[in-house]
Amino acid sequence: MEKTLNGRLMNIRGKDLYVEIHGSETNTPLLYIHGGPGQGCYDFSYHQAERLQEDVRLISVDQRGVCRSEGIKEEESFSVHDIILDYEELRKELGIEKWALLGHSFGGYYSLLYATAFPNSVSHLIFECPTFDSRLSAISLLLKASKLFIEVGNETLAEKCLELSTSEKSAKDLMMEFVDLRPELGERGIEIHIHNFEHTTDYSYYTDDEWKQFHGKSNVHNERLFEEKEVFNSLLPRLKEVTQPALLINGKYDPVTCDEQKRAFREDVKHGESITLQESGHFPHFEEPETFKNVVLNFLK
Repeated sequence: MEKTLNGRLMNIRGKDLYVEIHGSETNTPLLYIHGGPGQGCYDFSYHQAERLQEDVRLISVDQRGVCRSEGIKEEESFSVHDIILDYEELRKELGIEKWALLGHSFGGYYSLLYATAFPNSVSHLIFECPTFDSRLSAISLLLKASKLFIEVGNETLAEKCLELSTSEKSAKDLMMEFVDLRPELGERGIEIHIHNFEHTTDYSYYTDDEWKQFHGKSNVHNERLFEEKEVFNSLLPRLKEVTQPALLINGKYDPVTCDEQKRAFREDVKHGESITLQESGHFPHFEEPETFKNVVLNFLK
């Protein structure tokens, strides 16, 4: 019998997607859109499902080809727009008229795409440390990596990060450079994204072999998106198209949503507000889980 965390497989547009639903059908529906790309919804559900389910109907999904969902086959087509269409079809399948979106990291990118493509399907927008522009995020990540390289005494790689941050390289090239450099920080590399290590995630619900299988599927998902390259297009111009009430939740130490992206949100989103969690990096939903829950619920109310 397949292990689930209140989850099930639902066939959406010809693909089996892993879907978790927490909370009463009478609660406000809230769709969690994970980032990565390819991260899956496990850690968010682990920290937030029980916290949120008394007040919202939380729907968490492993996207097409990710983790517990059906893998993407070599011969089948796949693009960013499949992810958006899957969510819209899932909404119809669940009989939800409108739902709020909560997009973390690259899930913020998908949330913005979805909310502007299907505005009548979305009641509220919550962005948690989002990426709206991959190139700006990559530059900011490289700058933070540079500071950490200085702290560990590797001035050569610190300088390389700085040089890359001012180069004319494409968003894809800069992100790949960052991905290649990050392991050189060893255990300190995690500090790029996480500031508060107080709340840990227990991944033992699945075996190491199961996680290896999940990550293998997610890697294919990522590779296909990177080949398509649309994920590297800036969505900053589309912020002006947002008509729903929108909230930007940022961690004080998060490098992904850089100042330029936060400024664009404040200036271009008509009904937008923002809040910074003071003890968080890139993952407020588990770095400050209680505060995060309260911020989300207050906004939705």
